[in-house]
Amino acid sequence: MDLKTAMQKRHSVRAYTDKPIEKEICNELIKVIDECNKEGNLHIQLVTDEPRAFDGFIAHYGNFSCVKNYVAMIGKKCADLDEKIGYYGEKIVLTAQSLGLNSCWVALTYKKIKTAFTVDKGEKLCCVIAIGYGATEGVPHKSKAMENVFSLSDPPAWFISGIRAALLAPTAMNQQKFSFSYENGKVCVKAGHGFYSKIDLGIVKYHFELGAGKENFEWQK
Repeated sequence: MDLKTAMQKRHSVRAYTDKPIEKEICNELIKVIDECNKEGNLHIQLVTDEPRAFDGFIAHYGNFSCVKNYVAMIGKKCADLDEKIGYYGEKIVLTAQSLGLNSCWVALTYKKIKTAFTVDKGEKLCCVIAIGYGATEGVPHKSKAMENVFSLSDPPAWFISGIRAALLAPTAMNQQKFSFSYENGKVCVKAGHGFYSKIDLGIVKYHFELGAGKENFEWQK
């Protein structure tokens, strides 16, 4: 499936089967990860067959089970690191969905297994993304009404498509703390306050671009 279809079908999944990820699919994921690292100047890494990060009490408290594969979201410390992690991480998430895998963004309920990935000097592990074959396909999250995330009379059709896509984006605690505006061909999106709001912002921007079409607008800086 293409990424737009994956965006519609993808839901967070916390319980996985024992089925290993095939080598061919791992290679496709690594290819996309390499592209994200190059474009975003990041150090994202795929970790496979590593159950220790999710075998403790804290993971079970978060209702995670049988997580043996994850993507370590790592990058150089900088002002926009969290936003880049969200943006490129969601590209990886939707690629995984298009390849028949399931996923879940994970911020706290895992252990950092230092031998499983490399964090170089000046870098930071921001979060991980659990990945694999889900025991279920997950369920859709509740979304705000479109008018609650933008205020604009007679918006163009592509803008509405972008908003619909943004409302499909996973956000921390499903709070959807973001708001959009549009003027003179430029779109502005603002993050709300709270933990991981900048990561959420990156995820939401990626979704909006997929829905609206990057050729139709520019981001206001």
